[in-house]
Amino acid sequence: MNSINRRSVLLAGLGAVGVGALAACSGPGASTALVRPSDPAVTATEKKRPTSGRERKVTLTAAPARVDLGGGVTPRTWAYDGRAPGREIRISVGDTLVAELSNQLPDRTATSIHWHGLALRNDMDGVPPATQTSVRAGSAFTYRFIADAPGTYFFHPHVGVQLDRGLYAPLIVDDPREPLGYDDEWVVVLDDWVDGVTGTPDEVFSELRQGMGGADGMDGMDGMDTDTGGGSGPAGMDHGDMGDMSGHSASASASPSSPAPTGFMLMGATSALLGGDAGDVRYPHHLVNGRVATDPAVHTGKPGDRVRLRIINAGSDTAYRVALGGHRLTVTHTDGFPVEHRDVDALLIGMGERYDVLVTLGDGVFPLVARAEGKDANGLALVRTGSGGRPPATVRPKELDGVIMTASRLRAADGVRLPPARTDATHRIELTGGMAAYNWALNGKPFDMDDPEAHPILVEEGQRVRLDFVNDTDMWHPMHLHGHTYQLGTSGPRKDTAIVLPGKELSVFFDADNPGQWMLHCHNAYHGEAGMMANLAYRA
Repeated sequence: MNSINRRSVLLAGLGAVGVGALAACSGPGASTALVRPSDPAVTATEKKRPTSGRERKVTLTAAPARVDLGGGVTPRTWAYDGRAPGREIRISVGDTLVAELSNQLPDRTATSIHWHGLALRNDMDGVPPATQTSVRAGSAFTYRFIADAPGTYFFHPHVGVQLDRGLYAPLIVDDPREPLGYDDEWVVVLDDWVDGVTGTPDEVFSELRQGMGGADGMDGMDGMDTDTGGGSGPAGMDHGDMGDMSGHSASASASPSSPAPTGFMLMGATSALLGGDAGDVRYPHHLVNGRVATDPAVHTGKPGDRVRLRIINAGSDTAYRVALGGHRLTVTHTDGFPVEHRDVDALLIGMGERYDVLVTLGDGVFPLVARAEGKDANGLALVRTGSGGRPPATVRPKELDGVIMTASRLRAADGVRLPPARTDATHRIELTGGMAAYNWALNGKPFDMDDPEAHPILVEEGQRVRLDFVNDTDMWHPMHLHGHTYQLGTSGPRKDTAIVLPGKELSVFFDADNPGQWMLHCHNAYHGEAGMMANLAYRA
């Protein structure tokens, strides 16, 4: 039986679906008037967005389903319309998406949809109880918003650890004036899978919440740094040096012996690229487009085709090192925004991140490998342009150990780089907690689901805001900001999700131009649910 966590019980009891009830919320933060999701400022901002006048209507039914992951793996899970990943939604810039969510999940299971990466109107962001009340089982809610920025996005629930089921799908916003030239396109969705195979995400979270303080050899430890000397990267490497890495050997991304499982908990998974502990959940499968590595999805093309890959990490606890055997990749976008093009052998992609790359296909059969960073496992898909046999599921193309690109080495393209401006507000965001007590938090305060307006990070419309992420933990964290894109440093890429390494700092900048209340959180689903989340709220 699936366990029901505190958030699901709370959200299921919030009453009728909608946002009106949120106006009555109050708490310690209520002494400062905040912009509410239903306030006129939110509507006024939406009216300023350029619109094409077109509407795209879809219905998404969240319900139990048995999904076919290939290779005879057919777990019971929760999914949109019986598929994992769900059907891709594709619209153009300026289109209005009208998406009705029908919740047919088991009794008392509340849900929502968060449109990851989109700077949309606040009351459509899908975060109960901050921006809407939950969508109860047997109920429906219609999301309606203008998509005003092209790019590669995806959508998923923002309730409990439902992301680690099959409830996710790509959302592509096309640019009618697309400047890139290519012959074909392939959307590639990566995921770590446990649901219905070895247990459920709720069971995983229940075990993790017990912490690791009592595990053998872990007494008094506040993290998983036993193999790496406290979360530092390779000698002399800081956050700004973790980009192009030539000749990075296999031994740098794996522990001396294979990671050992303790129930759902994976111990000993280490990565120099990630500064130490690579992740803590033992997944039986790593998927590419919903297929296991022994029975991979196949993209068919022609030699010489120039293909745009839109790569999405929809996982919950796993970063992936991605390479296409026999090819180099030209990075063109990250998190939907263009960057100065860079040629690389492989990419490191954290949970919630997206990368677009161009590749010119050779002749033959080539493995697209999503190596679970530090976890000694593969996700696999194939590119077929000619004759040839299928490589083994364990294939490791040399490109995985070549020039590895991370966001810190990218630069925003000229058209999207933030113009120089005086910083009006700076907030220090300390990433705190550890595995021993599983007490993940921001600034030492776990997010309070009973009072989402407590301890807000306050900004004002029109400000240039700086966030200084300070990682005081022994683990890396992909930090995601809703409703905005930030810029890494003064000229780095525009992103909504960025990796902050253990013991390191990362400064990002954004313009406060989308009023409302927005979640800032770690996109490790289990860290966020444990409390590594805060409300970045606009003053009224």
